[in-house]
Amino acid sequence: MIRVDAVWLAVQPLDMRLGTEAALARVVGIFGAAHPHHAYLFANRRANRMKVLVHDGIGVWLAARRLNAGKFVWPLDDASTQSLTRVQLDALVLGLPWQRLGEAGVIRTI
Repeated sequence: MIRVDAVWLAVQPLDMRLGTEAALARVVGIFGAAHPHHAYLFANRRANRMKVLVHDGIGVWLAARRLNAGKFVWPLDDASTQSLTRVQLDALVLGLPWQRLGEAGVIRTI
């Protein structure tokens, strides 16, 4: 559907009442720009709702997801942004522990 080459996660919570223009302003404020074919993810304080803003090269799309039970696994570190792989995004959207995928999940010692 919409091509996404890079996925970026904003660690700080977003007010879920914000619409497309305010979310785009937040992307520009945090990431410096909204790049074509990049997705920008935000969660609310309780991490049970998420908004994704995608710039498709022509305009922007804003999608929302709400979990009926549980929370999204959201980072609590001091970094303001974080890059995700497509596999990590797929796990995050399902509410799975996405930080354990990829290099972070490699077992190096026994």
